Amino acid sequence: MKKIIYGLIILLAVLHHDWWWWDDSDTLVFGFVPIGLAYHAGISLAAGFLWTLVVIYCWPTELDDVQPVSPQASNNGGHA
Repeated sequence: MKKIIYGLIILLAVLHHDWWWWDDSDTLVFGFVPIGLAYHAGISLAAGFLWTLVVIYCWPTELDDVQPVSPQASNNGGHA
C-alpha cells in the first residue's frame, strides 16, 4: 500500500502544475469559478484525502510509543 501512496503523491505533484488550463480564462465552472481555480480546488481536496491515507497507512507506529514522564523527572527538568 505504501508504494501506491508514494506513487499517488508523485502523481499529485505532477498534476499540480496544470499548464493545460493556463491560458483558458473564459471557461467557468458553476457559472462563476474560473476553470484553473476549480482545478486547484480539486487538487487541494485530493491532497487532503491523500494525506489522510498517508497517516492511516504510512505513519510510523514507533512514533506513537511514548513513555510517560515520572513526576520526579519533571520536577528537576528531566535530569537524573
